Amino acid sequence: MVALAGFENHPVYAIRLVEANERVLIHASSERISESMTKVVLTYGTFDLFHVGHLRLLKRLRGLGDRLIVGVSTDEFNRSKGKQTIIGFPERIEILQNVGCVDLAIPESSWDQKVEDIHTHGVSIFGMGDDWTGKFDHLSEDCEVVYLPRTEGVSSTDLKRMLKILDRSHVADLKKALDLIGSIVERFD
Repeated sequence: MVALAGFENHPVYAIRLVEANERVLIHASSERISESMTKVVLTYGTFDLFHVGHLRLLKRLRGLGDRLIVGVSTDEFNRSKGKQTIIGFPERIEILQNVGCVDLAIPESSWDQKVEDIHTHGVSIFGMGDDWTGKFDHLSEDCEVVYLPRTEGVSSTDLKRMLKILDRSHVADLKKALDLIGSIVERFD
C-alpha cells in the first residue's frame, strides 16, 4: 500500500493499485480485512437513469471480489432522503439484476440496513463512489470500506438538471426553431 496524497500521516487511509493501476481510497483497519475464499463486495445506490458511470463503477467494484451485491434504494427510501427518481424502483432493480457483473440486487429501504446486510451476506468489502468518502468509515468495524473514483462528466444528477431545462415552454420553443430551420432548408433544396 502507498500513502494517498494528503493522507500520508493518517493511520487508516491508503491507496492500493487495482486493475490498470487505478487508485482506490481505502478505509479499514488491517486486522479487520479477512482474506476468505469468497470475497463478497456490497454497494448501494439509487441508479436512476442508469448510465455508463454506474456501469463502470459496478465493474470496478466487481473486480475487487468474487461476488457483487447491489442494494437499490426503494422509492420510499428515496422520498425519505428528499430525492425523486424518474425511473421507478421495480424497473431500476430489474436493470441491476440484468447487469452482467452484478450477482445479486437487493432493495435498500433504510440507512440502518447496511450492517445487517454485511453480516447476512458475508461481505468482505463495502464500496461506494468517492463522492461518499468518509460517510461509511464506521462500517470498517465489519468489513473493508473502499471509495472508488467516479466517472468524470456523467451523473444522474447532471442528467436530471439538463432535463429540467426542457419544460413545456422550452419544448414549444424548440419545435418552432426546428420548423424555422426546416423551412430554411426547404428554400435551399
